[in-house]
Amino acid sequence: MRVVMFGYQTWGHRTLRALLDSEHDVVMVVTHPRSEHAYEKIWSDSVADLAAEHDVPVVIRNRPDDEELFALLKEADPDIIVANNWRTWIPPRIYTLPRHGTLNVHDSLLPKYAGFSPLIWALINDETEVGVTAHMMDEVLDAGDIVQQRAVAVGPTDTATDLFHKTVDLIAPVTIGALDLIASGRTDFTPQDRSRASFFHKRAEEDIRIDWNWPADVLERLVRAQSAPYPAAFTHHRGKRLEVLSAVVSTGRYGGTPGRVFYREGDGVVIVAGADARTGRNHGLALTRVRTEDGRELPAAEYFTSMGGYLTGRP
Repeated sequence: MRVVMFGYQTWGHRTLRALLDSEHDVVMVVTHPRSEHAYEKIWSDSVADLAAEHDVPVVIRNRPDDEELFALLKEADPDIIVANNWRTWIPPRIYTLPRHGTLNVHDSLLPKYAGFSPLIWALINDETEVGVTAHMMDEVLDAGDIVQQRAVAVGPTDTATDLFHKTVDLIAPVTIGALDLIASGRTDFTPQDRSRASFFHKRAEEDIRIDWNWPADVLERLVRAQSAPYPAAFTHHRGKRLEVLSAVVSTGRYGGTPGRVFYREGDGVVIVAGADARTGRNHGLALTRVRTEDGRELPAAEYFTSMGGYLTGRP
């Protein structure tokens, strides 16, 4: 089939690579300009560079809503558009233009975790598996019929970076498998159960600020979800920002006020956690490695030279 690809960052790059390695003919690529947004500078393999290496025409757009792009798409005469990690709304006259419509590839197990940063949100929420879904695009974002979907398990110590590497390897088989089904004439794909749908926003600074009222197990997953190269989860100690690079749920149960720097346990320093910490029934979060405001990384047991005081959300 003649394919136009809409994509960005490493997800789009992997999709384009899979298409170029397939029997399908990539006739045009549409991608975003480079961005300085913190999350868009991560996993930033260039779709434009890969297309240029293979002499595929490239169009750079923030939004695909202008007459020039529409004319170029009509001229390209695609059988299908394939989109992965396209960051803005694609209007109906674009996604319905090809003979077979538009196939969107999304890094979650739809209908759950539509929208942005699905792997990070899924890890924070203790999902047991994540994956990649190829679905037909319709008027509701990430809501069209599912053509193909594959899942991988979330391990007990997996970080968001681990899950990225697990799921990015699913892009090629899911994308090409879905295209093969469409090319075969299949149209009876699986409607999404909208009662199970969830939609998440982009992550920002506020989303990585540690709230010591959260339970320790959720905070431990937040730290893993914000693994390098993502911006680290952070708190404040004595008015200065302190990033938490690694942590575990404490073995013991600790009572008191959330955020209290309380006890040395193993290689970590336990911080009291949970809105009901006063009951003494909660585990704490044992910080094991931190990074200071001036960029020093060190074991938490070295940073906290004495117990007492509090970690706070703001200075």
